[in-house]
Amino acid sequence: MLRLGRKSEDIMVDTKDLEAKIREIIEPVMNSIGVNLEDIKLAKSGSRFLLRIFIDKEGGVTLDDCERASREIEAQLDVLDPIPSSYILEVSSPGLDRPIKRPGDFKQFTGKTVRVVTSTDINNQTFFIGEIVDAGDADLVLLLPGERLVTIPYGSISKARLEVTV
Repeated sequence: MLRLGRKSEDIMVDTKDLEAKIREIIEPVMNSIGVNLEDIKLAKSGSRFLLRIFIDKEGGVTLDDCERASREIEAQLDVLDPIPSSYILEVSSPGLDRPIKRPGDFKQFTGKTVRVVTSTDINNQTFFIGEIVDAGDADLVLLLPGERLVTIPYGSISKARLEVTV
């Protein structure tokens, strides 16, 4: 929940609801221009919002993709005006060490190395780096160093991201 404005004209905003509404507005537009909407981050930046949109596509996104997506997003948000304040829009790739949030993301990156932090202990630890060997509907199986396998329920994952390997 974010508070906007001066004390006499405060506006309370539930950022998760607003992110969901923005996703609903722009996801079809992103699909129509050939990119996937990976994530949305909304934060207060001074008296305005900072809206970060992360996009991707097979083979990676280019600067031209980000510029086109930015124009399309801005046009949609200008018409429907879901954000109750002025905002700064940033559109970019999620990067090499991108966060992984949904089961489909884990399936997409099967065979890749990930860093996972859990909210509960699994085999007496909460931090794992390993290769995704299976990503089902309910849990993830990682191959850890020493050829150990660990099964992590998605509900236990508090953070996960691709691990950049050189």
